[in-house]
Amino acid sequence: MRCLYADLDGTLLGPRASLFSGADGGWSSLGARALEACSRAGAEVCLYSGRRQSSVFEAARLIGSSAFVFELGCGLVIDGELEWLTDGVVPSAERGSIFDQIEASGAPALLLERFAGQLEYHTPWSRGREVSHLFRGSVDLGEAAAVLDGAGLGWLRLVDNGVIVAADEQMGGLGVVRAYHLIPAGASKARGVARHMQARGYAPEDVIAVGDSHEDMDVAPVVGAFWLVANALDRDPSLEEEAAARAGVRVASEGYGAGVYEAVVTTLAER
Repeated sequence: MRCLYADLDGTLLGPRASLFSGADGGWSSLGARALEACSRAGAEVCLYSGRRQSSVFEAARLIGSSAFVFELGCGLVIDGELEWLTDGVVPSAERGSIFDQIEASGAPALLLERFAGQLEYHTPWSRGREVSHLFRGSVDLGEAAAVLDGAGLGWLRLVDNGVIVAADEQMGGLGVVRAYHLIPAGASKARGVARHMQARGYAPEDVIAVGDSHEDMDVAPVVGAFWLVANALDRDPSLEEEAAARAGVRVASEGYGAGVYEAVVTTLAER
């Protein structure tokens, strides 16, 4: 194994976004032990996350990683070099950041109006972003795509990045609340992972990925194996059927960092 691609929230990080928090909320060092096992095996760890660049940079720095994918694959940083994976939609002095350009297109306002009561900004995490507009709610992605296409905004897509369960993040009247990112259509976590693999010279059989959402699972076709942490099924039972239908997907018996540790040590033992 030459590289582990690990999602942050709901995967490597436990409840309250802590590396040392287990599924029961108590202390657990298994996430850190997964990182140690990678280090001992000479395997790189590359974080891939929906978080903004500065947040993933700090997390990568804390674990000693020199590469990471941020804002759902919109950007990749390798050894301090930034590459945008947004198909030509890049920051400019005239048009501002990619976030600004998406806002200027009218797409966020259009979606908020069309899905009033079903979609809202995911504050405070929606602030200070460079690319994606981050929402929470419950919407039909096919309908959202049709709304964007109908407005000539097919260069954007709304992406489901998993279920939100914290009580203070729920919306009245919605049983299940998800996090959604509005990003350039060509960007994805899978593309970010594939580009990192290309830059490093990794073959699919050299790497594994671990995550907890539909968007994470889309990485499965480009890696040797994708592991879904157990807590993902607790939050979103629909993932179980998808995991069973996809080639190369394995479901860990443990959640959060313990699930990442299971994926790493199992892979190392098998190889």
